[in-house]
Amino acid sequence: MPLPKALTVALAGAAAAATVATALTVLAPTASAAGTTFLATADTYVDAQHTTTNYGTSQQLGVDNSPVKQTLLRFQVSGLTQPATRAVLRIHVDDVAGAETGNGGTFRAMSSTTWSETSVTYANKPAVDGATLGTLGAVARNTWYEVDVTSYIKGNGTFSIGVTSSSSDGADYDSRESGATAPQLVVDTGSTPTPTPSTSTSTPPSGDPVLVGAGDIATSGSGDSVTANLLDGIPGTVFTLGDNAYPNGTASDFSTYYAPTWGRHKARTKPAPGNHDYNTSGASAYYSYFGADAGPSNRGYYSYDLGDWHVVSLNSETSMAAGSAQEQWLRADLAASGKQCTVAYWHKPRWTSSSSHAPDPATGPLVQALYDYDAEVILTGHNHQYERFAPQNPSGQLDNARGLRQFVAGMGGADLYGFGTIQPNSEARNNNTFGVLKLTLHSGSYDWQFVPEAGKTYNDSGTGTCH
Repeated sequence: MPLPKALTVALAGAAAAATVATALTVLAPTASAAGTTFLATADTYVDAQHTTTNYGTSQQLGVDNSPVKQTLLRFQVSGLTQPATRAVLRIHVDDVAGAETGNGGTFRAMSSTTWSETSVTYANKPAVDGATLGTLGAVARNTWYEVDVTSYIKGNGTFSIGVTSSSSDGADYDSRESGATAPQLVVDTGSTPTPTPSTSTSTPPSGDPVLVGAGDIATSGSGDSVTANLLDGIPGTVFTLGDNAYPNGTASDFSTYYAPTWGRHKARTKPAPGNHDYNTSGASAYYSYFGADAGPSNRGYYSYDLGDWHVVSLNSETSMAAGSAQEQWLRADLAASGKQCTVAYWHKPRWTSSSSHAPDPATGPLVQALYDYDAEVILTGHNHQYERFAPQNPSGQLDNARGLRQFVAGMGGADLYGFGTIQPNSEARNNNTFGVLKLTLHSGSYDWQFVPEAGKTYNDSGTGTCH
């Protein structure tokens, strides 16, 4: 019987013959391309209403303020040969009514690391006394969440983390007894294997940020796992180009398919929605999963800066017409930007040679606004393939002086599409390789690189300059 997808990801890189004896077995740390995943060696919660009761075998970890419930987690980090450069706690909300909440709790370091999972109670609990590591706002049922704990985890050792809440509406997380959704600690040492020529992801010069990602991502297949493995070895900000979780963008789709793969990079992800995300009314699961990182709730467009670049995430699933709220916002946002260089991304492409989805002229007003403000690059998905266009004006004519270079990067994991009539100014195409698109954003210029899945050799790379 195959392992659930979430546990398969947690065990990536382990020997194929490795087995899981029971849900309580302490698994050896497993290395990925850039990090090592450790499962909790002990976890429980304590309850002020039942001061002498031990919950060490519970499949839930309660966090509440009325009555007070506190969760205790312990991890044993070993086998690292270099100092930790990043550490992320991954914790999963239980899939039962009432597990969700508007306050996921405060995560703090603890000085005590010797408490016993099988005997600790509220009456004898250790103090949650260390520095605050992070907080979670609203959390949804059956969903993974991440807390950056880099300030606490510096290398090998034993670490305790306590979770408290100031809300009377508590959260319930899955414990290690739950198996595939047990708490995880992912520790990155920055040590990556020497890449093969086909997957080379050279480190950019200091100060030059990286923007990396794709669209059309998480399914019941394995494509999303192989592209998530690429992200493990590429630092920087992760973008998504919509259709994040198939088939319908439900909370279950995000929890089952996206969270165990690309979800392990959620803390550094800046997403965009797609039509499959909107198969769930109002893309509610998308907005719930990504939270504030998806921009203002239910709007789906926002912007941020990376180094000398301005980055804009837009929404092709709502009105893009001239004079629409989104188009007016985009023009105001671009006018206010003080950056020389701009990249924008959304789901449906203005230009494409795919045999599946045709070019979408409805995106034209967004393209026009970007052109009017001298933007450089557009990233899109929707068609499950890779295509790069030469710089074009909004009418689709070659424009090397001011034109926008558009990429279709829909090779994030969903089944790949074929090509039809090749459109003018299409310069590069591939539809048999999953991968991610990596942009290195220099001052006044950018490099692009198609990074293929392991074992494949297709590549496309180049350099462009800012207007």
